[in-house]
Amino acid sequence: MNRPLNSPAIKVVKSVREQVSPEEWQTRVDLAACYRLTAMYGMTEMIANHISCRVPGSHDQFLINPYGMLYEEIDASCLIKVDIEGNTLFNASEYGVNAAGFVIHSAIHMAKPEMECVAHTHTPAGMAVSAMECGLLPLAQTSMRFLHVAYHDFEGIADDVGERERLVADLGDHEAMVLRNHGLLVVGRTVPSTFNLLYRMERACEVQVMALSCNTKLIRPPQNVLEATFDRMKPRVDLPNRNGELAWPALLRKLDRVDPSYRN
Repeated sequence: MNRPLNSPAIKVVKSVREQVSPEEWQTRVDLAACYRLTAMYGMTEMIANHISCRVPGSHDQFLINPYGMLYEEIDASCLIKVDIEGNTLFNASEYGVNAAGFVIHSAIHMAKPEMECVAHTHTPAGMAVSAMECGLLPLAQTSMRFLHVAYHDFEGIADDVGERERLVADLGDHEAMVLRNHGLLVVGRTVPSTFNLLYRMERACEVQVMALSCNTKLIRPPQNVLEATFDRMKPRVDLPNRNGELAWPALLRKLDRVDPSYRN
């Protein structure tokens, strides 16, 4: 007697895009683009460092990179969703979250609900300036955007949750902070504004390292001119050129010409 063949089991696996809200997916795409741009402009240290963004509609969840992937590999689907207590809520990658990255980023996301995105780098210029007693100097127009920045003293590897309170206290109301003997940290209301701030802070550090290496007397504009310039360069919602929104579509077009896989 012939027996009917059983149909093979078919496992339907939903894509990450199908498992998250449209708002979260768009945030994932923008954050992945930010990682790729950071790599494209040479602001990475292999698999180290982090850029995070709050999950839309939440107050205690954010997206961050898998610890083990290069920035140039990051796409929208691989980003890990965690909460401020350190619980992994969604992870489609084979990696986990770096402890130091969690401490630094959770501190900001907990304390500053108005700031959606946080970026931290270890670039040569940023680390060099972080070791200078003088701090970040207003040597050129780009640098004057950072006339007033925060500083946080080095406490060792930032994997102690006890440091979160001190990080936030030192950051205060600033959008940029020099982590002494460590690197740079910026926070923004959007992913585009955060990348814009990171790029310009890095450029300011590069200018400083180059200028100081010339062993010549440097010109410092009067303080009133510095203050006026700083005020003219601060982000404003109604001026997209100041918060990175004007440049962001052009940056995405640049990425799409090179490799659009960040959208996957």
